[in-house]
Amino acid sequence: MVHELSTRGFNAFFAGGAVRDMLMGRSIKEIDIASSARPEEVQAIFPRSHPVGAAFGVMIVVQDNIPFELAAFREERNYQDGRHPEEISYTDDPAIDALRRDFTINSMFLDPVSGEVLDFTGGLEDLAFGIIRTVGNPLDRFSEDYLRILRAVRFCARFDFKMDRETALAIGSLGKNVLMIAPERIRDELNKMLCGPNPALQIKMLHELGLLKLILPEIAALDGVKQPEIFHPEGDVLQHTLLMLEHMTMVSTDLAWSVLLHDIGKAVTISIGIDNLEHFYSHEEKGAEMAEIILRRLCFSARSIENIVHAVRYHMRYAHIHLMRASKWKRIIAEDFFPTELELHRIDCISSHGKLDNYVLLLDRIREMADSPRLPEPLLRGSDLIAIGMKPGPAIGKILGEVSDLQLEGILKTKEDALDYGKKTL
Repeated sequence: MVHELSTRGFNAFFAGGAVRDMLMGRSIKEIDIASSARPEEVQAIFPRSHPVGAAFGVMIVVQDNIPFELAAFREERNYQDGRHPEEISYTDDPAIDALRRDFTINSMFLDPVSGEVLDFTGGLEDLAFGIIRTVGNPLDRFSEDYLRILRAVRFCARFDFKMDRETALAIGSLGKNVLMIAPERIRDELNKMLCGPNPALQIKMLHELGLLKLILPEIAALDGVKQPEIFHPEGDVLQHTLLMLEHMTMVSTDLAWSVLLHDIGKAVTISIGIDNLEHFYSHEEKGAEMAEIILRRLCFSARSIENIVHAVRYHMRYAHIHLMRASKWKRIIAEDFFPTELELHRIDCISSHGKLDNYVLLLDRIREMADSPRLPEPLLRGSDLIAIGMKPGPAIGKILGEVSDLQLEGILKTKEDALDYGKKTL
C-alpha cells in the first residue's frame, strides 16, 4: 500500500504506535499509515476503501482481506470541547502532522521501503531514555483531548517509563477536566490499564496524580482504611487491592474489575470491635451495591455488571466452603462465573493471609465433579407432585428444593426415590 502510494507521487509512512512498537521490538497488533493523499485520492487508488472519519481524512483500506487505517497528513486547531477540533486542514508535510499527535514516542513515522525513521519531535531520544513527554506544550496537548491525561499514565506504566516533569505538572493543573471525558471513553481506558502490564502501578499513579479521586473516588477512599494485621499483614485496603492486581495472572476485564472493587464496601462499613480490631460487617453486600453504581456510571454491559457485582457480593463465601453442604458447593461450582470467582478467591488469599486451604479444597471438589454434569436434570418437577395429590403452592417449591439438595448429595438417585420422599411429606 505504501509502495503504491509512493509510485503515484504521495508521501506515505507507517505512523504512531506501530512505529514505536517496532523500534521497541514489541509485537504489533495493527499498522496505521499516514499519507499526503487526500481521501478522494485514496478512494480512486484503492476501490476497496471507505471513510471512517471523513472529517479527519481517515480511510479504511482493505488489502489481502486485512483492513488498514490510512489517514491524511493534517493540522488541527481550536479545540473547544476537550476533544474535537473546530478547524482541520490537510497538509503535505509530515512534520506538521507530527505536531498534532499526543506524545513524542507516538509521533514518529517510518518509511517501510527505506527503513528511515522520521522524528520531528524528539521521540527517538525519549524512547531511548524511557520518557513520556507530550508533543509541544503539555497544557495544549491535554486540552485538545483530556483522555490524553489518562493515556500518559497508561503509557508510563505499560512501558515502565518516567513522566516528563512538565507533563506531570500539566496533569496537576488540568486533571479535574477528566470529568469532562465521556464515561465510555474513561471505561475503555481503565480497561486497558487494568488488563495491560503493571495494573497496580497504573492505579497507584492515578492516585498519586490526584486522578483516582475524580474518576473512581470509591477506590481512592480505601487509602488509609486499616485492617487487622493478623489477616492482612500487607497493609490497608488500598494496599491489599493493589497487591491483588499485581498477582493477577488470568487476566480478563471482569476479573480485573472484580479485584478492584471487591473490598470497596470496607471504607463505609468499618467499625472497631470489643477486641479492638477493625471489622467490616456486610462489606460485601454494601460493596456490591457500590460496584453496581460504579459500573453503571461507566456504562458497562449488563452482563459484565451482573458478573462483577455477583463476584463482589459473594467473594467471602469461599472462606466457609468446608462447612457447606455438598448441594450448596456443587451449585456454586456450576455457576457460569465460578472460574473467575475462584481466581478472585485465590488472589485474595495470597495477597493477605497466604492460606490456600479452601482454594485447594475447591480444586479437589472440581475434580470430583469432572466426570458428571455440573448440575443433573432434576428428578422431580412440580407437575409430578401435583399428580400425587399435592396442591399448588409454596410447599411444592420447598419440597422441590429439598429433593434437589438430596439429589446433589447422592441420597436420592431415582425419580421413584424422589416421589417416595415427596409422598412422605404429604
